[in-house]
Amino acid sequence: MPGPQAPTITFRDLTLGYERHPAVHHLSLQIEPGALVAVVGPNGAGKSSLIKALAGVLAPLSGHIEGLRRGHIAWLPQHSELDASFPIDVRGMVASGLWRRVGALGRFNAEHRRQCDAALAAVGLSGFESRGLDTLSGGQLQRARFARLILQDAPVVLLDEPFAAVDQRTTADLLALLHQWQRQGRTVIAVLHDTAQVRAHFPRTLLLAREPVAWGATAEVLTDANWARAQLLREPFDDRADECETGSRDADSQAVNRHAHRPALEATP
Repeated sequence: MPGPQAPTITFRDLTLGYERHPAVHHLSLQIEPGALVAVVGPNGAGKSSLIKALAGVLAPLSGHIEGLRRGHIAWLPQHSELDASFPIDVRGMVASGLWRRVGALGRFNAEHRRQCDAALAAVGLSGFESRGLDTLSGGQLQRARFARLILQDAPVVLLDEPFAAVDQRTTADLLALLHQWQRQGRTVIAVLHDTAQVRAHFPRTLLLAREPVAWGATAEVLTDANWARAQLLREPFDDRADECETGSRDADSQAVNRHAHRPALEATP
């Protein structure tokens, strides 16, 4: 079944940071609707900051993100806000994905219950509806979080390290779900560290090292030369750093940015 219409997402000279200290510098590119995109880079490269900006929880220091609307995004943070000891069953947790349609005081009816059970079946958790969260393994809990994403029914899905500390079978099942979302026309953007996984499943890749190093077809982005450049550009977060200014970057950084700002290629459907 086709999903809701995904937008074109455009970054226009986007700079992100905390307390006016930049974490991502001068990012300009375009993500076409229905793209399956991996965001990779060294530790501290700004990958999670970028996902937070897309989710609307981190405001840009400068520049813009165009095409996204609040309520049209499903976001799975790297460190879930979910407390597994909270006294709620699996169906109740998954049902929170319906809150934008049901409302905080809305009634949870038989149709909503059916939708929850269908989402749990889609992630391989049929029969777990009444289980407590504290009885689930790490992989089962991640499956439940993905079931909640299904119920959000958003055109853009954001995932921050969704397969970290998850078993191989769960990872394979959830990757299959990402491909299903893409076939439905949704845009999926995931922060990942496993480059073999990226090569196998993600047609488009953004390599970040606080600055954009390369963007485009995955095979062209994940080269030894680009990874070496990413390692050179990586710098520790410095609380004493000056506010980011385009003119203050050195010549090597400017050359990398020019490469990353080449016209965006159309996303592979």
